[in-house]
Amino acid sequence: MKTEGRNAVLELLKTDKTVDKILLEKGAQGTLGKIFAEARKKNIRVQFVDKRVLDKESDDKRHQGVIAYTTDFVYSDLYEMDGGENSLIVLCDGIEDVHNLGSILRVAECAGAAGVVIPKAKGASVTEAVIRISAGAAEHIKVAKVPSINYAIDELKKLGYWIYALEAGGECIYENKLTGKVALVVGGEDSGVKRLTREKCDKVLSIPLFGKVNSLNASVALGIAVYEVVRARQA
Repeated sequence: MKTEGRNAVLELLKTDKTVDKILLEKGAQGTLGKIFAEARKKNIRVQFVDKRVLDKESDDKRHQGVIAYTTDFVYSDLYEMDGGENSLIVLCDGIEDVHNLGSILRVAECAGAAGVVIPKAKGASVTEAVIRISAGAAEHIKVAKVPSINYAIDELKKLGYWIYALEAGGECIYENKLTGKVALVVGGEDSGVKRLTREKCDKVLSIPLFGKVNSLNASVALGIAVYEVVRARQA
């Protein structure tokens, strides 16, 4: 779905709708510059293109130098995810790469997770690219957008969840029996799980590494962790 025109796109950016990308005319100034700044705040992909590209993409040639593309993905409510006494929920703390988010959705769905939680800002949304990378998993798993991951942790604790951050320097994941209601927090590609978020968690769990590289890709780390939860429940 396309939204064209400066005012229309600015209003779109005030909503919770998922914006896949924005095309901006090169040399953006004035209102176009404001649109670029707002898009950057929400981690929306922006491509600077020539006017002829916008003319070709525009339905009525009234684009005013900007076209936004939205994804018609329907988000769930956080409280819809509670899957009972053995519910597993994944929380994404600053996952900005669409490939990582798509892979996380796929891993979570394959492991039988009740849902995936992402923040409204400072993280990737479920775009067409994420849906494609998830290999269809996005159509089968609930995804909630929340004001912040810390907010989600507080609410899930009220529902009886144990919250575990996946981060270096914690207890070995294999020495913990991950049963009951479990929520796993996976951090961003560069920053990991934020300090305040780690402090809100019940425990920090680490995956032992024996090679020369000191970290795992976020979706790979999550894959190991969610199947440790599956293993613990089948023991």
